[in-house]
Formats: sequence, structure tokens, C-alpha cells
Amino acid sequence: MKDLKEKKRDLQVIKKALLERKQTLEDEIESLQSEKYDDQMQDPADQASSAVFETLQNSIQHNELEEYKMIVKALEMIEVGSYGICLDCENPISERRLLSFPNASRCISCQEKAEEDDKSKDLVFDSM
Repeated sequence: MKDLKEKKRDLQVIKKALLERKQTLEDEIESLQSEKYDDQMQDPADQASSAVFETLQNSIQHNELEEYKMIVKALEMIEVGSYGICLDCENPISERRLLSFPNASRCISCQEKAEEDDKSKDLVFDSM
């Protein structure tokens, strides 16, 4: 079992990784937002390609924004001392999970349950 000093060191490693990923996402989001395309001088095929690319770009930007929000939340939890506690069951999240997925907000069993619940909701909407 790790002592307090080792746990604090692990938390600092995680915090550093989160801050680095946050900066990378900020740079990528800014880059994506600054890229604009001029459809006026393009033929229909180029316009279609641009539309597909813009849709893909928006999807990437959305995913990065979601990850960014999760990182900000994890950093806030570190600051207030609640980092590493599952949002659902309030039990500790395993160190192994936090080291491999530092912005995890649920323990593995609660995360699996949440994903199953999301799949069930998708199936209900798909059948309508």
C-alpha cells in the first residue's frame, strides 16, 4: 500500500498530465476555430468536400471540448480534495484507473453501468 508521500507524488504526476493535455486541447481548439473555408470560389465537388471536412472538424472540436470540460472538472476536484472519488458510489477510484485515465470521474463498475444505461437509451431512441 502506498504511503501519503507516494500518493501525493502520484497526484502531482496526474495533475501535470492533466495540465499538459488541457494546454494541448486549448491549442487544438483554437486552431480548429481559426480555420475558415471560402466556398464561393469552389466548384460543387470542392464545396461538398469542404462541407464533409467542416462536419468532421466540428465533430472533432465537440469531442475535444467534452474532454476539455472533463479535464477542467478533474483539476477542480484536485484543488478541493475530492479527486479520485466516484461521482456515483462515492468510493475511491482505483489508482491504476486514475493513472491510465486521469480525468475519470467514476470507478470502473459505475462507468460500465453508466455506459450500459446510455446504450439502453440509444436503443429506445433508435426504435422510435
